[in-house]
Amino acid sequence: MIRDLIQKNRSYRRFYQDLVIETGTLRELVDLARLSASAANMQPLKYILSCDPQKNGLIFPHLAWAGYLKDWPGPAEGEKPSAYIIILEDTEISRSIGCDHGIAAQSILLGATEKGFGGCMIASIQREKLREVLKIPSRYEILLVLALGKPKETVVIETVGPDGNIKYWRDSEGKHRVPKRSLDDIIIG
Repeated sequence: MIRDLIQKNRSYRRFYQDLVIETGTLRELVDLARLSASAANMQPLKYILSCDPQKNGLIFPHLAWAGYLKDWPGPAEGEKPSAYIIILEDTEISRSIGCDHGIAAQSILLGATEKGFGGCMIASIQREKLREVLKIPSRYEILLVLALGKPKETVVIETVGPDGNIKYWRDSEGKHRVPKRSLDDIIIG
């Protein structure tokens, strides 16, 4: 069921780093994005795939991991992603992507979840530094980085409390807790 898949598709930030995701699997995931909707069917998105530890090492330092977890600098060695998919906009095709990158990212992450993997959609990126280390031509705008791997953490969805606080947090057991507003709170008419 799609509901089960969506509930399992959480933002995971700790992985079994040594569990390899093959290039073929990354290609299958990008193919899901390719088949997804695109504004005016322009299909301006391009992708950089990485499952190579050296290339992953170039990508990792240019990402921010969890804004609400102020004392956590991101995954430690051994818990870093084993793969990345970088979503780019080809500005020579279109300068108006709408929400294409969000649709593509969700398609990829749902596909990863179905395969037993997990990921995190990252928009907090040192874009120019990442462009430089990966030698990304200027015609491509870096939109998102998807960090992928076998999740090494438990993510628990809970209902937002009476104080309205939506900030995710980690409990004493290291479980990542994510408050979600109730259905009645988000339907207004």
